[in-house]
Amino acid sequence: MGHAQAWQRQKAARREPRKRPPHGKRLQGFHSAPPVVYAPFGGYRVQAAKRFTEESRARLRAEIEDAGGNEVFALGYCDEAGLVAALEVRARGNEETVLALDKVRDASRQPDVLIHNHPSAFLTPSDNDLVIASRAAEGGMGSFIVDNRVEKVYVIAEPTLRRKRKKLEPEELCAALEAGGAISRRLPSFEIRESQLELMRFIIRGFNEDALAAAEAGTGVGKSFAYLLPALMFALENGERIVLSTATITLQQQLFDKDIPLVAAALDKKVKAVLVKGRGNYLCRRRLEDAIREQSLFEEEGDEIRPILAWSETTKTGSRSDLSFMPRDELWSRICSEADLCMGMRCPERERCFVLALRKEAADARVLVVNHHLLFADIAARREGAGYDATVVLPPYSRIVIDEAHKIEDAATSFFSKEFSRFSLYRQLGRLYHRRGNRRTGLLLRLPGMIPPELEDAAEAIKRVRDAADDLDGAALELAADDGVFRLCPSREERFLPVLISPLVTLRKRLSALGGILRSLVEAVEEEPEPSAPDSGAEAAAWEVKAVLRRLEAVAAVAASFVEYAERPGEVMWIEARRGAAAKADPYAVFTATPLEVAPVLASALFGPHKTVVCLSATLTTAENPASGDPGNPSSGAFAYWNSRSGITRVAGREPLTGQFPSPFPYARSVLLAAPADAPLPDEGHYRAFVDRAVLRLAELAGGSVLVLFTSYEALKSAYAAAAPVLEKQGIRCLKQGDDDRSRLLAAFLADESSVLFGTDSFWEGVDAPGDTLRMVLLCRLPFKTPRDPVFEARREALEKQGRNAFMELSLPEAVMKFKQGFGRLIRRSGDRGVVAVLDGRILRKWYGAFFIRSLPQTRTSFGDFSSCLRNAEQFLFSPTSGF
Repeated sequence: MGHAQAWQRQKAARREPRKRPPHGKRLQGFHSAPPVVYAPFGGYRVQAAKRFTEESRARLRAEIEDAGGNEVFALGYCDEAGLVAALEVRARGNEETVLALDKVRDASRQPDVLIHNHPSAFLTPSDNDLVIASRAAEGGMGSFIVDNRVEKVYVIAEPTLRRKRKKLEPEELCAALEAGGAISRRLPSFEIRESQLELMRFIIRGFNEDALAAAEAGTGVGKSFAYLLPALMFALENGERIVLSTATITLQQQLFDKDIPLVAAALDKKVKAVLVKGRGNYLCRRRLEDAIREQSLFEEEGDEIRPILAWSETTKTGSRSDLSFMPRDELWSRICSEADLCMGMRCPERERCFVLALRKEAADARVLVVNHHLLFADIAARREGAGYDATVVLPPYSRIVIDEAHKIEDAATSFFSKEFSRFSLYRQLGRLYHRRGNRRTGLLLRLPGMIPPELEDAAEAIKRVRDAADDLDGAALELAADDGVFRLCPSREERFLPVLISPLVTLRKRLSALGGILRSLVEAVEEEPEPSAPDSGAEAAAWEVKAVLRRLEAVAAVAASFVEYAERPGEVMWIEARRGAAAKADPYAVFTATPLEVAPVLASALFGPHKTVVCLSATLTTAENPASGDPGNPSSGAFAYWNSRSGITRVAGREPLTGQFPSPFPYARSVLLAAPADAPLPDEGHYRAFVDRAVLRLAELAGGSVLVLFTSYEALKSAYAAAAPVLEKQGIRCLKQGDDDRSRLLAAFLADESSVLFGTDSFWEGVDAPGDTLRMVLLCRLPFKTPRDPVFEARREALEKQGRNAFMELSLPEAVMKFKQGFGRLIRRSGDRGVVAVLDGRILRKWYGAFFIRSLPQTRTSFGDFSSCLRNAEQFLFSPTSGF
């Protein structure tokens, strides 16, 4: 490895006295990794017996001999005495291969030292050796060079002797949740739940055994405390960092503001936890100043930005959520922090940067509370080459608890999808140059030395891109006119090839031409001599132009993937017609490229590299299919669907632990499940009329406190139109999704027990309405994905091409898990009581309806005609002693 160079350096070193650093000099990375003893060039040699066991020396010697005396690169694992006791040979005779060794992460065995031999017997490290050793040292790994006989060792960096892991004691932690325990003493209404204790023992096993684990914890089990106690204690006892990931901001805030402080107090320990949100939630001071300096704000924007400027001088976090008002998305996007716009060390506001302050806080924390999107941003960057032992989006970590784990496939699908629209293009082009009347604004005007001909060329190229985007948008909207979506596939080529490909190619060409102009302008700025008084505004403008250029190149890449769709079987190319927020906003087309599968990515980037990953949700299982195989096999049985979609069973040699922990709530006496035997099937002509009538009758019966869930907005509008006028006359308030934002609708519903809330997809989960605020849940239709969903359709077709049963493996279990989420809205506390009514005839009249029923806890049932269901519901709600 650069032996001639090393030989010259060794000769030079012999002529001059070496300046050895003090033994034990410690270097510590930004992310507060364990300290590492580092010996740079001029390190020291020792006898191999002082760093290797005799068995490992013999093994390494034999590997070198097998390689013909050429270079061998290995990972070493130390015993408790600090000697290399085990080896894993990763490469032979290839200098480039070793560059990736320090990024290797085997979740079950973390290497302690990188080892390679110098066949020349000159053990002095080359420049490459030092670069690799430095990178490895950041993760606590040492670096050794040996001779071919493994008799001498040159120590570039000593490995950090890893502290012996302290396992958790299950009964000690469980005591906190038992009678008189630390948690129960702090919560007057706390109830001892055996399922919670069993869940905590299961999670402790996941930490102690470096395991992958999936647990379904029914409503009321108390999963937050069940995972927080072991997670916080493990982090404290072993000096490790734990990541807690959730799907919703609401749960993030609850964990950070309430649950973690309570658990830390119960443990009588100080635990530093940091709530980490995506950087787009934080203000960028430089971009705020640039927006003001640009003088591009119209009067209404000026009125809005002045309070933000004043707030920026008093806020401690810079988080958008801390503002007393909600700025428009368009304005916030111009002043928030974004990764590709960050100037890093060159930023004039670096010392006051909110994101940098957050990252410093996170580096010192033992617990990070994040959302799934941020977690995927981090693991994606690590998977693409950043490695698992450096700070990327988050500081390094090796253990993760994923709450609301039923959402990870959807979250990963969303994160790894790429999209663009004419509006997203307009935003980027407008950042470059915009003209309204005689007023011109944009980044290009702030570039130094910009002359009129150059600006005119750029403006013309921008106009040509806008025109191409408009043409493409019109063609795409025609394709999506019937269903609102359109997927590119061979059976539809006659429709889209003649109208879509040419505009896509034109857009790519014009983006390429604009990109050439932008690169030339930026290069001209960079080639100018450094001024005596640097213009930070001009430098920032050049930086942002480069960022816009990268975003335009990303748009061109998505356009290329649509043109080449037939060569990309692992992606789904689809178009969706959307409308802006304004009532009369014109429709526009969104072009999206989505991965067909995310399980392989999750297996290799999430589950494989990390020591412990615990996944929890109230809905991870479905009723077992008798034909699915051995229920004890994690690839079959109740967890089969979630396991296959998440990728947790794809990690070689790591069979996941699975466990079901039932709700402690008394469903058998507290819930009536009603399903009218005379309910029509959805494809029957009178189905819509039946649902509209049934919703009105049941809501009248309950007198409010009803949540009505639909699978389509059209069905919601129909039922609302039929019920609202009648119910409002009776003093029952009707709330409809779309009339206000979700949080305000929920607040209004919770505040008024005589109200009915009509909702679609997002209301099937995340609604927590205990007591009399919710007495009835109406599931108007079994929640099968619509055939028009392009990604679902493509995944179904892919299974069928493999000769598999797409209905049993995808459609049915996905619908059952959604159904369980809707059912779970009703009972939120042990004293709750109410009715769940299913208005879809398929639950009783189709063979697969039994899967939905068997996936629910045992309840009372009413499966007669609609009239009898109505009578039974009335008796159950208002005459509990009548037998119902």
